[in-house]
Amino acid sequence: MRIESVAFVGSAADLASCPQRPLPEVALSGRSNVGKSSLLNVLLGRRGMARVSATPGKTQLINTFLVNDRFHLVDLPGYGYARMPAAEHAKLRRMVHAYLRQRGELRGVVQLLDARHEPSRDDIEMLEWLRTAGLAFCLVPTKMDKLRPGERKPALARLMRGLDLPDDQPVVPFSSRDGDGRDALLDWLDITVSGARN
Repeated sequence: MRIESVAFVGSAADLASCPQRPLPEVALSGRSNVGKSSLLNVLLGRRGMARVSATPGKTQLINTFLVNDRFHLVDLPGYGYARMPAAEHAKLRRMVHAYLRQRGELRGVVQLLDARHEPSRDDIEMLEWLRTAGLAFCLVPTKMDKLRPGERKPALARLMRGLDLPDDQPVVPFSSRDGDGRDALLDWLDITVSGARN
């Protein structure tokens, strides 16, 4: 897939406020500070399209982007930010789960994990939820550029250990600095929004 056009559609505080245009959607999910905004900017080839913050937990709305006038790419609020009050955590969790459960246009999820660390409890819970819901998802280990070349393969093996994913699970290691993984992730998006089997 080539990215020919991108437009910011808007931000929503709940499912009812999401865009009503009936286009296929793919959501980006992951912990706060996993690099969602950086990945989004590199993936779309638009510097500054998504705001990259030094402070985790800034994205607290459902942000929607129109890509190629063909599908929506949806940036969900990050989870697991320790300094956020418990009530705010619960509110965001309800909002994200309502979107994932009820959004009829949703075709798949790009699930980000930090390649430098073992999956958190929140990561594992999200993966279990995606599998139980039967949603197509692509697992994307981020921040590969922060690992030395000799560290990358062992880091990926450590990340995948214990996740109990099927052999055909799509996995795309990604570097926002180098752009590694961009083409493979665009291919997955193309297949997913077209409705083909992964």
